[in-house]
Amino acid sequence: KQWYKQWYQRRVRGVEKLFSSACKKFPEDLAGEYYPLTGMDEKVRQQLVDDHFLFMSGDRNLTVAGMERDWPEGRGIFHNKEKTFLVWVNEEDQLRIISMQKGGDVLGVFKRLARGISAVGDSVKAECGKDFCLDEKYGYVHSCPTNLGTGMRASVHIDLPGWTKDGVEKLQARCEELALQPRGTRGESGGQTGHTYDISNKH
Repeated sequence: KQWYKQWYQRRVRGVEKLFSSACKKFPEDLAGEYYPLTGMDEKVRQQLVDDHFLFMSGDRNLTVAGMERDWPEGRGIFHNKEKTFLVWVNEEDQLRIISMQKGGDVLGVFKRLARGISAVGDSVKAECGKDFCLDEKYGYVHSCPTNLGTGMRASVHIDLPGWTKDGVEKLQARCEELALQPRGTRGESGGQTGHTYDISNKH
């Protein structure tokens, strides 16, 4: 167990160190700042919470799988100046790349995501010579097998006061019929507040 813990710590710290250096090479529209969770200033933490950017610990499945060892060490969040491009480091996957903005410009969000994925991949490769883990049969390899393939999740935050009144169970049943997945705006394990939901495709 001791050798595995030491290996895990080196891997997590190594990914964080690699990304925190690589993100300094992003193009201007994606450039921003990396915020490590360890030693995070309280004002910074609260702002990330208010922006719905901060991921949380305590997911039972991740805990059982051993993926929250030494929390919050080696974890962090990057976002650009406009807060439309984010990268989560060592949350569930080693990197989770996110493009987001208010309004209905879905194409703009997707184009930024494509640029962001390229920027992360190019910057990381320049640092260590490695590409993303891509399998010819299974696609991109992730921590969770349900994310195999593209690993892409597209979601919208939408107010659904009527469905909230009818009950979350009815909303979940309707989303199931449409091959969609409802979540709280605080993420997969962050719970639900108010009548705003995160509605996404199901893998």
